[in-house]
Amino acid sequence: MFQQIIDFFMNYGAWGLFIHSFADAVIFPIPAFFLQVSLSLLDPSNALWLATIGYIACLLGTPIGYLIGKGLGHSIMYKFLKKEWVDSATEMFKKRGEAAILIGSFTPIPFKVFTILSGCLKFPLWRLIAYAALGRAVKFYAIGLLFYLYGRSAEGMVHKVSLYIFLIAVPIIVVFLLLRKRYLKRKEAAAAQTIEQSSNNI
Repeated sequence: MFQQIIDFFMNYGAWGLFIHSFADAVIFPIPAFFLQVSLSLLDPSNALWLATIGYIACLLGTPIGYLIGKGLGHSIMYKFLKKEWVDSATEMFKKRGEAAILIGSFTPIPFKVFTILSGCLKFPLWRLIAYAALGRAVKFYAIGLLFYLYGRSAEGMVHKVSLYIFLIAVPIIVVFLLLRKRYLKRKEAAAAQTIEQSSNNI
């Protein structure tokens, strides 16, 4: 069944990848990664163009998945989970949502999981799109570049390279988010101090 679906989309080439990548961000259970690899194998010289198509389609589908989560997600979650669990998860995602989206953007997990969850937990849409743009660019273009540079021999490298990217990217993301959090705290403290000084001068 899995291979039949991939073969079906392969019949439509780049358009098939566009539809698959769009659906991957919305509701489709099979990651577009598999179709991108299959199509890149057919024509490695076209791999970067395929990466671009998949990337754009994924970003276009991201707000749709978000709206599905926003419209239906909470009702479904509250139906199957305790309210306090959902509220706790919402607070946690707000605090660490950036890391979840960035890391999830280049894992084999269907991206719809993160778009729907973001909508369900009311994570800001613009931040979802921004982090998705960064993370998905790494995912799509890493594969595209591999096939473009190494041709069909890149097939055996894909999974190892994906793992290396994951292992390298996760610490970088964690450090980036910690530095960002520290910067925002300092900025808030400086703003509060300025307001306090202004009040004292008055």
